[in-house]
Amino acid sequence: MTETDLYRIRDFVPDFDAVAAEFAERSRALSARSKIRADIAYGARPRETLDLVFPENAASGAPLHVFVHGGYWRSGEKTNYHFVAEPVLAAGGIAALIEYDLMPTQRLPVLVDQVRHAVLWLQHHAAEFGAEPRRLTVSGHSAGAHLSSYLAATGPREVRARPALPDVKGLFLLSGIYDLSEIPNSFLRDEAKMSHVEAAAWSPLTSTQHNGPRRVIAFGEDETAPFHDQARALQAKLSMASQRAELLPVPELNHMTVVLDFADVQSTLGRRLADMVGSH
Repeated sequence: MTETDLYRIRDFVPDFDAVAAEFAERSRALSARSKIRADIAYGARPRETLDLVFPENAASGAPLHVFVHGGYWRSGEKTNYHFVAEPVLAAGGIAALIEYDLMPTQRLPVLVDQVRHAVLWLQHHAAEFGAEPRRLTVSGHSAGAHLSSYLAATGPREVRARPALPDVKGLFLLSGIYDLSEIPNSFLRDEAKMSHVEAAAWSPLTSTQHNGPRRVIAFGEDETAPFHDQARALQAKLSMASQRAELLPVPELNHMTVVLDFADVQSTLGRRLADMVGSH
């Protein structure tokens, strides 16, 4: 019998493909009824693009919320996550969904830099599309939560030359991976080709977490142990440093259905997302 891999989500979500198809279908439905500016370049690489989704009758100075999709750093497309904009639009905000390069073609330092650069670009250009740059919040799911965390953190190898970071008021980290030490030996060894050196350099639990944003660290109670344990460890690390960090476990949700809940303004995570966007 092969050893259980707690990172192979498909093994623990029987309707994985159906839920992924629902992501895409709900995203198509939202896109069909919303004003969208797609594939805006924030950099020179082909995948350095972002989509903006606008609420009806958007007010000048609207809050801006950025979402970073997951896919274990080696897959995922922003267009399949447009539906996550629903609670943002309900709060009167403008949603931005960013794209980034994928492993193994590119390495983690590139992906982290792309997410930072995209959010800095959005903050710099916010007023041009009706958003208030001082009302910026960010969320990410799974690998997207890992990448989003580095908007307010620096890796151990970055200490001597801290990169420019955006002024983010709130970070909503959903089902993130904050200790990468087991990833090189997981099922991803051939798909992402992450080395142990790379994992050590880009684990949020061993990185410097900076003061600034209010963080919500959420996960589904039906997820596997690493997602529980690492969320609790990150919240404890932040709390010990007197930083604002709330742990939010949600019953009866797994690693896929947490995204459905997050995109539903009537559900636990969706309400919290709308509250975060509206409060800033």
